[in-house]
Formats: sequence, structure tokens, C-alpha cells
Amino acid sequence: MEIKVLGPGCANCKNTLKRIEQMVMEKGIAANFEKVEDMQEIIAYGVMSTPGVVIDGEVVHAGGVPAVDKIETWFSSTETN
Repeated sequence: MEIKVLGPGCANCKNTLKRIEQMVMEKGIAANFEKVEDMQEIIAYGVMSTPGVVIDGEVVHAGGVPAVDKIETWFSSTETN
């Protein structure tokens, strides 16, 4: 699984990455993380409000730190336990 967090490196972006990493670890999901800070690349995804989250090429979130329960829905069908 490829996970990208899109944003300029602000506190919200860091918190988003931390929450996603924690959820992936708890669920035992194999994932590669990438932090995308290049604004042209962020805009190419159609994300106009950061942080944005892209999972396997699909934008699943944009703007603000996502709630833990929302993050959990992204991974509910990929659990390995």
C-alpha cells in the first residue's frame, strides 16, 4: 500500500501523518509512506486544501486533520489480522 500525505510540512500535516502511521501499525498493514511538499505535485492531485491524503493513487482526504474513525474506514477492508 502506498500512502502519501500532501502538505507543506505544517503541524496539521505532521499530525495527519502520525495518525495514519499509528493506525497502519495497529492494524498490521504493510505500507510505504511519502510526504509530498511540492505544491505543483499537490495541485496535480486536485488538492487545494492541505493536508491531503492519497492511498494507492486515490485522494481520500483533503483539508484538516482527519478524525481517527475516518482514518480507520480507509483501512477497514485491508486488515491482515
